[in-house]
Amino acid sequence: MSYVIGSDCIDVLDRSCVDVCPVDCIYEGDRKSYIQPDECIDCGACEVECPVTAIVVDRKARKDPDLTAHLDDSRTFFDEPLPGRAEPIGSPGGAQAYGVIGADTPLVADWSA
Repeated sequence: MSYVIGSDCIDVLDRSCVDVCPVDCIYEGDRKSYIQPDECIDCGACEVECPVTAIVVDRKARKDPDLTAHLDDSRTFFDEPLPGRAEPIGSPGGAQAYGVIGADTPLVADWSA
């Protein structure tokens, strides 16, 4: 994984990062966006564009407990079935074609503001 979106994105969903992503690897959950790690090309465009500085490179995330939780949670978002879904999202090859997910991982869904 190259980048991760942390808790500062929860309930913000600004979408500036989505607009600048050249490979369309940022998927929208219900309360937060998630970067598909297998589709990300590590360009950093999203990190610079994020108005709430929620996006960080994975090596920085591994040094911060809150961000590490979101790093692991990003994998969960794509690799395990989300509430109300029978199958995991996986790596569909583009967020726009897939559409808004409308669900989050338990970590994000249960996050209190």
